[in-house]
Amino acid sequence: MAVKPDWLRVKAPQWQRVGSVKEILRDLALNTVCEEASCPNIGECFHAGTATFLIMGPACTRACPYCDIDFEKKPKPLDPTEPERLAEAVRRLQLNHVVITSVNRDDLADGGASQFVRCIEATRTLSPHTTIEVLIPDLCGNWQALETILQAAPEVLNHNTETVPRLYRRTRPQGDYLRSLELLKRCREIAPWVYTKSGIMVGLGETDAEVRVVMRDLRTVDCDILTIGQYLQPSQKHLQVNDFITPEQFADWKAYGEEIGFLQVVASPLTRSSYHAEQVRELMQRYPRKAGKIGDNP
Repeated sequence: MAVKPDWLRVKAPQWQRVGSVKEILRDLALNTVCEEASCPNIGECFHAGTATFLIMGPACTRACPYCDIDFEKKPKPLDPTEPERLAEAVRRLQLNHVVITSVNRDDLADGGASQFVRCIEATRTLSPHTTIEVLIPDLCGNWQALETILQAAPEVLNHNTETVPRLYRRTRPQGDYLRSLELLKRCREIAPWVYTKSGIMVGLGETDAEVRVVMRDLRTVDCDILTIGQYLQPSQKHLQVNDFITPEQFADWKAYGEEIGFLQVVASPLTRSSYHAEQVRELMQRYPRKAGKIGDNP
């Protein structure tokens, strides 16, 4: 097993601020991916007063061997009060940008698209100036469900490709690389004004050349934003880290991503899908897009 290098050490958080965020989350009975997926940046993000809300969880209908979220074949029914509780948390935390993600809910006909919509609408009602990013599963290729989410007009739609195609069977057995690319492609076609985003984790045995192929594939479907971060093994029962990628290699990928046309590349050992996600507000000012109406596209 590879030994964790010094560059993966995380600063101890200021627990007073962390505690106040946790208190709000507990009061409103909300889940965050920060906690459920054992994110290494939880201290920094909670200290900054940000969180990535995990809806329809905390159990997932897929059992990806890299992920620390619990597996459950038949999760509990959706909670109709969840959107209002999430919106209230956004209001209390005074977030400028919120990320809403979910577990996979393959047990639901629409993959949970309707719950995403309700969360977006409730947040817009209480916090109209907050920009919204949704980090969605592949919806089992239900493109009508994707359009349903886009009809609610999130500013950013994120869907992670996670790894290189060669490692899908071992890492993401219920996923499909081409389906993930298709989702991002269709998002661009349905709502070209929405900023699209994807992320991959490295250190699972992929090569530099394979990472660059994924990056080019994402640009082929006109993906705007890319995150690349180091995979860290959550526990002994999860996939082991194959190698720890150097900060220099992450810098090379960032430079390459910018060279091939990504609007933003966030690449570092501790980068996660939602790490510094609020920076998209600055990106939207630099690269503004006029919102349209689905169905009016040429």
